Amino acid sequence: MRPRVGLALGSGSARGWAHIGVIRALEKAGIRPDILCGTSIGALVGAAYAAGELDRLESWVLGLGVGDLVGLMDISLGGGVLKGDRLIEFLRRGWADRSIEDLGRPFAAVATSLQTGAEVWLRRGSTLQAVRASIALPGLFAPVRWEGSLLVDGGLVNPVPVSLARAMGADIVIAVDLGSDILGRRFRPASAAEPSAGTVHMWMHQLQKNLLAFAPEKSPDEPVMPSMVDVLATCMDIVQVRIARSRMAGEPPDITIAPRLARLRLLDFHRAKEAIEEGHRAVERVAHNLGVLDDQAS
Repeated sequence: MRPRVGLALGSGSARGWAHIGVIRALEKAGIRPDILCGTSIGALVGAAYAAGELDRLESWVLGLGVGDLVGLMDISLGGGVLKGDRLIEFLRRGWADRSIEDLGRPFAAVATSLQTGAEVWLRRGSTLQAVRASIALPGLFAPVRWEGSLLVDGGLVNPVPVSLARAMGADIVIAVDLGSDILGRRFRPASAAEPSAGTVHMWMHQLQKNLLAFAPEKSPDEPVMPSMVDVLATCMDIVQVRIARSRMAGEPPDITIAPRLARLRLLDFHRAKEAIEEGHRAVERVAHNLGVLDDQAS
């Protein structure tokens, strides 16, 4: 009997478009996962794949520009800087929301209970609502109400959900870890070859500037502090990388795919092409390990 293959797609904000490249490369190698689960951006891509909407999602993300991102941002003063409603409504217009139970293959998303800190596995109900809860990055997106609980980003408790894939019946788990190379690299000077992230973060930087308008003037010799966005993103990176390393040590996947995308910032969703291409390369780097699937099947 062929073993059931589970694909655990990790959190990582804009780096998550690499999941699309990973899935494409795995399919090219003849590997089609039986079980899908994801955290945060991994939940979004995993849900699209389970629903048969990956082609449409890929086409959309490859066409994203800075103006599109700004148009999806709905400023909020309660729960998070963004409400997230515009993003979900945009997805809903091009993607028929189905219940998780009715998707083409088993799928689940990870979220975190804001009240208790518990890990929450979303395995039934609205697919888009589950995705919205899983991507609710604290401080950025407002929490989501789900069956009496307030849910936020699942990356706080399980950034690479290997345990969930096992619980769903996977015999072999392929994990995609988007945080393997990011610690200590957030504040490096951008290279000339890398697109500037200034435009994408412009509105956030302007917001920070306005909030600090009445702060005391700084000395010209005082070192420039990182932006509010970079501080928030780096703190989340530290938390998620440390948790992912700990959990994957105790719950090791059979294969780990690790795209190298530290150069992408929190909101660089317009850089999908390079993320997807790196997803392909990441699978190629572990191609020699994919033989374990054939060994298990024989």
